[in-house]
Amino acid sequence: MTTPPTPSLTVRRLRDRQSHDPAVLREILDAGFVAHVGFVRDGFPIVLPYLYGIGDLGDGPVMLLHGSTGGGLFLDAGPAGVPASATVTHLDGIVFADSTFDSSANYRSAMVFGHVTVVPEHLRRTALWQVSDHLMPGRRAEVREMTAKEVRATQVLQLPLDHASVKTRFAGTGAPGTEDAWTGVLPLAVRAGAPLATAGGPEVPDPSVAAIADRLEHEAEAHRRRLATTTAP
Repeated sequence: MTTPPTPSLTVRRLRDRQSHDPAVLREILDAGFVAHVGFVRDGFPIVLPYLYGIGDLGDGPVMLLHGSTGGGLFLDAGPAGVPASATVTHLDGIVFADSTFDSSANYRSAMVFGHVTVVPEHLRRTALWQVSDHLMPGRRAEVREMTAKEVRATQVLQLPLDHASVKTRFAGTGAPGTEDAWTGVLPLAVRAGAPLATAGGPEVPDPSVAAIADRLEHEAEAHRRRLATTTAP
């Protein structure tokens, strides 16, 4: 069987920002919730957002895309699959220099290329739990088991992680400050608000909910401390 072609994985501009470390790729993917997936339909490029998880169905780590059995890409994939790319990006800060030309952004971005295929039916329940474990760690132990009807109504696509390109920036302005304008970095991060309970249900969140909020806050603070160290004189 011929391996489908994939684009070049080499960054063409600012190549020093490219990382070839698999651990960096996994850190970016593990921290994300939404992947923007690009593919061609009827000769036209389309990009759609998908909730995803990183799992392993027995042949190595894969990105698992969650959706309905009636979803367009899920129908397009069919038994043979389709070429696609998935991008996960974290915007970690806006970099304010003394000119807009020199201003920038701090980010972590991963692009995964490959052949998206439908997860076999006998592995679908496992894939769905792996997506859940990625998005809501610990939730599996707090909720009921999926019904057969729910599993049939939901579909999962898989995209191997062996063809990926990673590019990151995590630094200050790269120049000393001036008296003309404030320069520096405005850190950005995903944080959780106060949990909002459903009327008639328990008021106190389950442990997994609080754990996700704590994790996001910890990650945001860790990035802020790292940036302060990186940009210190």
